[in-house]
Amino acid sequence: MADIGGIAGQIARIREKANALVEKELHDRGIKGIFPAHGPVLSFLLRQSEPVPIRAVVESVRRVKSTVTVTIRTLEKHGYLRKFPCETDARVTYVELTPKGRELQKDFDEISRTLRGKLYGDISQKDRERLVQQLDEIEENLSE
Repeated sequence: MADIGGIAGQIARIREKANALVEKELHDRGIKGIFPAHGPVLSFLLRQSEPVPIRAVVESVRRVKSTVTVTIRTLEKHGYLRKFPCETDARVTYVELTPKGRELQKDFDEISRTLRGKLYGDISQKDRERLVQQLDEIEENLSE
């Protein structure tokens, strides 16, 4: 019988192993300044064709603004994105990937496929969908 009491620890261990895999892939490809935690922000920005407000990034990745701000600062420092103020509203700051950031697309896609392959292994599509639904429920439970 599975130990249902240690789910938070199990999720933490899964995250550690997934992060280690991503870090190794980034290292093997010679990609500097990118860390696993940057993945959601990069994923969102790689899907954008125009600059977006930082607020849109925060809403998309569902992380606190300070976390996203640190990620954006790091990505900007390494030349993967640029940020700039809105010309009509000083409260709004936009971000967009630089050409160097756009060059990450192929590696990002390949690393994502590798990670998903390891995460899911031989789990059926139906069970994958069920797992994601259950994780969504757990996340929602913690949001209340």
